[in-house]
Amino acid sequence: MSALVEIHDLSKVYERGKQRVEVLHHVDLMIEEGEFLALMGPSGSGKSTLLNLIGGLDSPSGGTLEVAGQRIDRMSEDALAKWRAARVGFVFQFYNLMPMLSAQKNVELPLLLTRLTAAQRRRKASVALELVGLAERAGHKPSELSGGQQQRVAIARALVSDPTLLVCDEPTGDLDRQSATDIMMLLQQLNRDFGKTVIMVTHDPRAAEYARRILNLDKGTLVENGVLAAASARTAQPEYFT
Repeated sequence: MSALVEIHDLSKVYERGKQRVEVLHHVDLMIEEGEFLALMGPSGSGKSTLLNLIGGLDSPSGGTLEVAGQRIDRMSEDALAKWRAARVGFVFQFYNLMPMLSAQKNVELPLLLTRLTAAQRRRKASVALELVGLAERAGHKPSELSGGQQQRVAIARALVSDPTLLVCDEPTGDLDRQSATDIMMLLQQLNRDFGKTVIMVTHDPRAAEYARRILNLDKGTLVENGVLAAASARTAQPEYFT
């Protein structure tokens, strides 16, 4: 497999008044296409900062960051916004769903930035909801869904544009144990059966066990914890979102 993410000598510094806080220190990292990587570490270790840099939500202070052959560290804000919309699906701890919209409409939101017709947007959203097992709840608003179901809607929204990369920040942090297990099995399935590259930040070692590789961050420095499982054979990715 080829590298999807290539990071060399990456640093991130925040200025707080006269104080200079270096959150990431000269990070080197290669992430292969089709990998499932878990980033762990204590609060303040830089793991969410690293995830945001890879997802194009922030820009590095130094070093190089290449994703799918593109130097995103060199992109303007407008170019980066377009790149994120086309390449990255985001899954957050607190779902970030629009409370007045149905599950179907929430999943359609990323497609409003495209030239797709309303009918095409509906079809893609329906397929994404079916993929996460919520086709029958398409008309329900977030308040009518459990926490686990809301996170599935959020995952469907992340998938609807068929992104290259799924970045997940504490996707099970607000869920009960059974719902968390269901979500991790879904992310594992998306990685294994559909070839999605998943990068996940988590505090939960049980969630991290679903990943193929774990990296720990300690004060902005990466420490590899080891490969959890050998890569199993994957089926070719179906054309679900065409």
